[in-house]
Amino acid sequence: MTDHTTPWPAGAPAWTDLSVTDVARSTQFYTAVFGWVFEGGDEEFGGYLNATSGGRLVAGMAPPMDGMPEPPHVWTTYLAVTDSAATQRAVTAAGGTTVLDPMQVGPFGTMALYADPTGAGFGTWQPGDHAGFGRTGEHGSPSWFEAMVGDFAAGKAFYAAAFGWTYSDDLPGDMRYAMFGTAGEEPPMSGGIGEVEAGTAPYWAVSFEVDDVDAAADRVRGHGGAITTEPFDFEFGRLALATGPDGEAFGLVASTPMESSTTP
Repeated sequence: MTDHTTPWPAGAPAWTDLSVTDVARSTQFYTAVFGWVFEGGDEEFGGYLNATSGGRLVAGMAPPMDGMPEPPHVWTTYLAVTDSAATQRAVTAAGGTTVLDPMQVGPFGTMALYADPTGAGFGTWQPGDHAGFGRTGEHGSPSWFEAMVGDFAAGKAFYAAAFGWTYSDDLPGDMRYAMFGTAGEEPPMSGGIGEVEAGTAPYWAVSFEVDDVDAAADRVRGHGGAITTEPFDFEFGRLALATGPDGEAFGLVASTPMESSTTP
């Protein structure tokens, strides 16, 4: 998957962004690690910045807001929706909790923030002029998203009810993990859903594609971040887990291409 110019299918990851404490420090870090170029920063939109890779939108960054409590420093995943009000009703009916009511962001779209019934936080994005990611699966762009929920069965039931997800078969053995997909996506491969270990808070995770995981890990270490899981090979490529300047977690992945019968 490379460049993308149309809105993402309903229920698919469509955007990710991060609140930071020091914009200069964080932009320098992600530019060094991924080669991102930042644009925007208008006061009208709270100084929000869009990161681009190869001229395409790949992520967002928000500076601290005066007078507001410090937000959690996590990469937030936003799922595409076509009707934010209807989605809020569906999320509530399925047992989710509203953190931020749907809010229009100028001509760009409408955002909202929720927590699923197990406690994993996520957002929704109804596109306007901003359709979401313009590039995925290429160096410097998002590559994989997963909901790591507190209860596997409950998490799967929630996202199926609220967003129409379908699932691949669960992995064999004791590992509770499945691929999820949007309506008509066969096989399901928009992302993954798994269950956290006991004592770990549920969360959504994002991994960014890189050409060389080991080299990217060295850039993380050299520019104020940390590697929490050293690079390792797995069934779908090579992966390392990292944290950025505010302690935000993300993955570095060099993926083995997967085939899909549909193109979003």
